[in-house]
Amino acid sequence: MRFFSPRSDASTPARTSADAPAAVPLQPAPPLVVVITGASSGIGHATALAFARQGAKLVLASRSADTLSPVALACRAAGGTAIGVPTDVTDAAAVQALADKAVRHFGHIDVWVNGVGVGAIGRFDDVPLSAHRRVIEANLLGHLHGAHAALRHFRQRGRGLLVNMISVGGWLPAPYAAAYTASKFGLRGLSESLRAEVADLPWVHVCDIAPTFVDSPGLDHGANYTGRTIDPALPMVDPHRVARAVVGLTQVPRPRDVTFLGLGALPGRMAHAVAPGGVARAMRWVADWGLARAEPAQHSEGNLFAPSQGTGVAGGRRERMASGAALVAALGVAGIAWGFWAGRRKP
Repeated sequence: MRFFSPRSDASTPARTSADAPAAVPLQPAPPLVVVITGASSGIGHATALAFARQGAKLVLASRSADTLSPVALACRAAGGTAIGVPTDVTDAAAVQALADKAVRHFGHIDVWVNGVGVGAIGRFDDVPLSAHRRVIEANLLGHLHGAHAALRHFRQRGRGLLVNMISVGGWLPAPYAAAYTASKFGLRGLSESLRAEVADLPWVHVCDIAPTFVDSPGLDHGANYTGRTIDPALPMVDPHRVARAVVGLTQVPRPRDVTFLGLGALPGRMAHAVAPGGVARAMRWVADWGLARAEPAQHSEGNLFAPSQGTGVAGGRRERMASGAALVAALGVAGIAWGFWAGRRKP
């Protein structure tokens, strides 16, 4: 979707055969109006900054006004215009109010980014049902609420871009993160259904961003019921790279339906398609191996029921594991190969 068009207003002189070779001047695109939920840290914060550098008008949402304020200030310093609107995406009325405020303030919405993501890590029956429910409410219903508000507006305007942050968790199961996986698998189905519904609207798009592990503060902010610290020794994607992928969707005539990012996304999906059981067992082995070597930690609800106070973009893990990236990659490939072999064995 390109937000510029050939100049066609009354001030443009009519072309004649004498000046036919001259190029039609392009009218510069007005600043995009972008709504971002989950904007206070991690991918959401990085995405806000990336759009701000393009001069966008931003409506930033998260549960805490205290964390939105510094992000909005940073976006203004980067060249954008930004307002913060405290919003709990599990509340459908609050999400609709967010959309209404964006339209009142800036006149319309061009892009809506569903960026909220929370998790609860632990053996399924050790994690309280209230925590599982909250993960589903935030990750799946929160995206559904945002999509409902955004698509109603886009259908009226005849144009708009909805971006859902899915992660590869929508294709690969994550042991000890059952509710998170369920929310992402459900979100994948939501996006595919919505793409079918807007197929008759050529300027309305529903796109998914699906990174592997991202070096964001999310692992530190999430709920943890394992009794161990969570610090996976896996290659991680830079949140700024994810943000650039989101902005890139606005710079092409037909944005890609799904953008995968990160080492292992393609081979992991291929192996799971052939041998889902084997891949799941391999991922369980990797998770158990990491937890067995982790330091003890207290159980924590993290940011499930109360907003986190940090506004950082990165989690700091990429720098710590840079020297061992090749070894980690080799172990990952070996794990996928083992999963494929185990899944193909006859019982």
